[in-house]
Amino acid sequence: MADTPRPRGGSRRIWSSALGVVAAGGLAIGVNMLADRYLSRVRIDLTEQRLYTLADGTRQVLAGLSDPITIRYFYSRRLGTEIPAYGAYADRVRNMLREYVALSNGRIRLEILDPEPFSELEDRALAFGLQGVPIDQGGEQVFFGIAATNLVDDERTIPFLQPERERFLEYDLTKLVWELSNPRRTVVGVMSSLPLNGDPRAMMMRSAGALGQPYAVMTQLRQFAAVKDVQLDAQVIDPEIQVLIVAQAQGLSAATHYAIDQFVMRGGKLIVMVDPHSEGQAARPGPGGQPVRDTASTLNRLLGPWGLDVPEDQVVLDLRGAWRVRANPQDRVQAVDYVAWYNLTGDSLNRTEVAIAQLEQVTVASAGEVRKKPDAAIEFTPLLTTSAQSMVVPVARVAQDPNPTRLLADFRPDGQRRVLGARIRGPLASAFPEGAPPPAEGQARPDGFPAHVARTEGPANIVVINDSDILDDRFWVRVQDFFGQQIATPFSGNGAMVVNLADTLAGSDALISLRSRGESLRPFLMVEEIRRSADAQFRQTERALQARLEETEKKLRELRQGAGGGANAVITPEQRVEIDKARDEIVRTRRELRGVQLELRRDIEGLESRLRAVNIAMVPALLTIFAIGLAVVRIRRRAAARS
Repeated sequence: MADTPRPRGGSRRIWSSALGVVAAGGLAIGVNMLADRYLSRVRIDLTEQRLYTLADGTRQVLAGLSDPITIRYFYSRRLGTEIPAYGAYADRVRNMLREYVALSNGRIRLEILDPEPFSELEDRALAFGLQGVPIDQGGEQVFFGIAATNLVDDERTIPFLQPERERFLEYDLTKLVWELSNPRRTVVGVMSSLPLNGDPRAMMMRSAGALGQPYAVMTQLRQFAAVKDVQLDAQVIDPEIQVLIVAQAQGLSAATHYAIDQFVMRGGKLIVMVDPHSEGQAARPGPGGQPVRDTASTLNRLLGPWGLDVPEDQVVLDLRGAWRVRANPQDRVQAVDYVAWYNLTGDSLNRTEVAIAQLEQVTVASAGEVRKKPDAAIEFTPLLTTSAQSMVVPVARVAQDPNPTRLLADFRPDGQRRVLGARIRGPLASAFPEGAPPPAEGQARPDGFPAHVARTEGPANIVVINDSDILDDRFWVRVQDFFGQQIATPFSGNGAMVVNLADTLAGSDALISLRSRGESLRPFLMVEEIRRSADAQFRQTERALQARLEETEKKLRELRQGAGGGANAVITPEQRVEIDKARDEIVRTRRELRGVQLELRRDIEGLESRLRAVNIAMVPALLTIFAIGLAVVRIRRRAAARS
């Protein structure tokens, strides 16, 4: 049998395949080299809130740098070795700092330093005020912070980069750069009856704890502005003040009202925070140690003539975003929606306003309404608005008897949306057309008292919020002690909003987009809506049951008293029948309550199960469909090639 010659085509195919593999490898290497050279900074941010895209404010700050800045990034590699989560965060910090260097046109110089124990670098880190954290029981410290300086040796530091503040990383870095490049700061005046700078009386009491500390919003405000305290009896506002914040200022005299009025007439910017009921004051002891009774404030002597109606005797309730609080001990359900305290999210925040466009939520407590008068010739722009699930109640329902269960049971939304805070713009006339009133008794008019101004030269800019509890720490920030250092982690955007408003009114908006980036944790809104609706229904039914029980007990007492009363009371058969009927009614009502709770759990568990199934199965299903489609295409191509 003769040998069959091997076809030459087989060897050619082998060589062509080998060359194809070599060419593909070379192409891949070349593409990677080119991408590393020219596309190293190209990224695609697919997150809904664009969490990893540098904001326009950052680019504006970096592009406007005129003097060099040196950033020293102290990072102990052992920290990432021992705790991998810190290593991943450290890589992100390093990459973001390199982005800052690339966008600064050579104005930022970056030094990446690894301070070894007992080294000169460790001494430098401590000299800058960075926080050394012990990594083991041997006392070895690790560092993870930033120290930056400018040409005149001004220093700004981030003592320790907390992973809990990762979503504020760009904000912290840009603030550091901005402060070093802008020595002149906005001057903000603050007039308030609240202990915004701390309560010396509370600081002397060990049990007072955080009550004696300054409000976190004041610490944040001082990072961006020069803050001056304005006395409650001031007759003239310091001309250096650009923005005046009047927050829960009580008992102001006519002379002080006039001082605020003239500040606005001369072009000053004003932020007003009044309150029908200050939860912050109610939670703090008064001068005699007793709870404060006067928790309301108003500035209607000015706001009324300027075209605003700001009721001081009503509180706005809102079911959407209501806080879950502990109910009364005798209630079967231990948590209840307190509709007087709620988070404003979504369309409750005016996204067209630069001061709050980037905020996820703002929290209010016992807030009131702000309305424009029908005949007012001003521009009225809502900033904070309730949902349609709101209603108004007298302030006494919250101030004198704050019963969360009763408020929810009586809650009847009327479908109206109410404005809690607004920006006012337009020419204004003085609320004192006849000129300055006489000073308060015992006061003399200061020297150089300015002449009366009847109206603003241009449009006035005022922000009015009918809630001062926006400033209270417990409604927007968690302050924790980290090795002796107070670390503030916001969970709501209250502090950012106050600083944003001050910056915006002062004319600086470069940092507005950086106050708060999007939340990485997104709530299940549908689940919350189902739970809140069912919970409200349960509370209303529970209230009806309680009323029936009280009525039955009253009826029993009357029947017993009518048949002799006291220990000799005799229950007749007719009375026994009525009692049995009442008991049957109670059993039926309790069965209805259980049914409501059962349906609540079924709706939520069913929706959660569907969402979980979609989240788990969606990616594998898409990959499977893609693989099947790719296989079908290949089969068709092969069939076409053979034919």
